[in-house]
Amino acid sequence: MEEIISLRDLLGILRKRLILILSITFTTVCISAIVSFIFLTPVYQASTQILVNQSKNDQNGYNASDVQTNLQFINTYNVIIKSPAILNPVIDKLNLNMTSAQLNEKISVGSEKNSQVVNITVRDEKVENAVKIANTVAKVFKSEITDIMSVDNVSILSPATAIEGQSPIKPRPLINISIALIIGMMAGIGLALLLDYMDNTIKNEQDIERFLRLPVIGIIATIDNNQLDYRDSGRKTRTSRTRGDSVGF
Repeated sequence: MEEIISLRDLLGILRKRLILILSITFTTVCISAIVSFIFLTPVYQASTQILVNQSKNDQNGYNASDVQTNLQFINTYNVIIKSPAILNPVIDKLNLNMTSAQLNEKISVGSEKNSQVVNITVRDEKVENAVKIANTVAKVFKSEITDIMSVDNVSILSPATAIEGQSPIKPRPLINISIALIIGMMAGIGLALLLDYMDNTIKNEQDIERFLRLPVIGIIATIDNNQLDYRDSGRKTRTSRTRGDSVGF
């Protein structure tokens, strides 16, 4: 049996289950806020840029072939930056209590398309550590690449710096709470519709016609108890007056 729910019916269902929807939404928002502010550790980010330029030994000036050669080497440089050959000296210089694999997870390297600028980004729970690691990686790479590839065409373009009052990149409590609000409302509305769909009790004459396929030939009106009490009291008053008049006669 195909059922069609009108907009009025839908609004009626949501209005009837409004407390349920609000409760689920409020619960998800509270959980998201507690997790974001208390349980999740803030993570900060610092970035530095290095420039892959022309070799200092070349005195003939820039040309297209030099630029193209440097661009081809950038992918190789990106791999070398995250290799133990660079990360192990960084760990030794900063006395980090971690392995090169653990440090590798904190570092991301990338460059824009057809750009000779390489971005080294470090994420850490302390902004000072992120800045130190980023700058140290750039310095170690600049010094070690000469021995690794026998080239001298890397320079530090923009060192990482710590900004006062810098906000963490994650978690973002407001974004998390907003997402939880939307998810909570969707879950509440979905549960309200599911409960109404599973509710097969007969509530009115429309339900009789819809579920039982039977015509309604009569309706028993709802009588207010206050009206019954008022009518009973009026009937008793009239009866007592009638009896009083009979006795007087």
